[in-house]
Amino acid sequence: MIDFSFLSPVQDRIVDQIEQLHGQAIGKKLMIHSSNNKPDLEGVKIAILGVLESRNSVDYIGEEFQLSEIRKALYKLFPGNWLHGMADLGDIQKGSSVEDTYFALIQVVSSLVNANIIPVIIGGSQDLTYANYRAYDKISSMVNIVNIDKSFDLGDSSKPINNGSYLGKIILEQPYNLFNYTAIGFQTYFNSQEEIDLMEKLYFESYRLGDISHSISLVEPVLRDADIVTLDLNSVKSSEVSLKQKHSPNGFNGREVCAISRYAGISNKVSSFGVYEYNPSKDDEATAMLVAQILWYFIEGVNCRVNDDDFSNQSNFQKFTVLVEDEELVFYKSKKTGRWWIEIPFLEYSNTKSRQHPLLSCMYDDYESATKGVIPERWYKAYKLSLIHISEPTRQAEIS
Repeated sequence: MIDFSFLSPVQDRIVDQIEQLHGQAIGKKLMIHSSNNKPDLEGVKIAILGVLESRNSVDYIGEEFQLSEIRKALYKLFPGNWLHGMADLGDIQKGSSVEDTYFALIQVVSSLVNANIIPVIIGGSQDLTYANYRAYDKISSMVNIVNIDKSFDLGDSSKPINNGSYLGKIILEQPYNLFNYTAIGFQTYFNSQEEIDLMEKLYFESYRLGDISHSISLVEPVLRDADIVTLDLNSVKSSEVSLKQKHSPNGFNGREVCAISRYAGISNKVSSFGVYEYNPSKDDEATAMLVAQILWYFIEGVNCRVNDDDFSNQSNFQKFTVLVEDEELVFYKSKKTGRWWIEIPFLEYSNTKSRQHPLLSCMYDDYESATKGVIPERWYKAYKLSLIHISEPTRQAEIS
């Protein structure tokens, strides 16, 4: 199933320290790829995967890094009432070229997702999201990416890929699998007006840091629709992290970023999760423990997933129809969880054979606004995106 030739085992000194942990610690519950053992992934739902690659970071100056401190911090935490099996597959070492590293990551992620195992990637520079996305080429014709970041990462598509421009490559490169991209926690002063305007032209979604901090639940429906979630640690404010990780006095605090990670885990659709831009230093305890807790909350979310999005059985949901500006908006509410969805009008996509009306996750507030004659902004953007995907070259022209 998984080609372990792409993976190096967890360091022996980290594995040896597991013996000293409490009997109920996560380190005692994990299946670990060690020098003496290649784990059988039967029954595993979540697989931790390190990628030791940062050469396409705009700040790369030849430094090497390891993920030892993160593993030590994670292993000593206690699990919740978790039912799913977990594994630590070790690390993908950097290849002869960055493209070699990308290739290895694509192969491993693709194998895991095909096996219904969620890869939890720890990086390295965030351009690894590009390889994560390309792993879906033969899995899904349409992919939604959610980026928890201070920046959009659109960058200059005419230049080589880096950790600030990988999204431009994702949009421009065939096969065109990206349906929607959402930025959570962006800060205006880190983004050019050109990028902000382009996000609007492409009907991508973006949520400012202040809006999310004011109401963290805004991210729940967004993450419910995501396939890939990518988190840039530079979106965390500097007071929360170690010296070398400090980037900006403004950003998410630890509690907020962990809550977002839990929402990502709860989503039935999220099939890969990545934490990037890790920069270890001598005083690494705060950052390592924060990453460990981010992973803990994501895993906790996965273990709390509820199958509430089966709309083939009418007894599972309530249906509401609202007429707004000559548009008939159809809402669904799960009887299990109380979560809401809204129907997107069917369009004849060129790259899918589905005849089912796609459903967009939403909130009760969206339904309430519709009853007052206001079309939800997420519905409007999703509908416009559907129109764009009928003629994909239009989208490519916007960013070129």
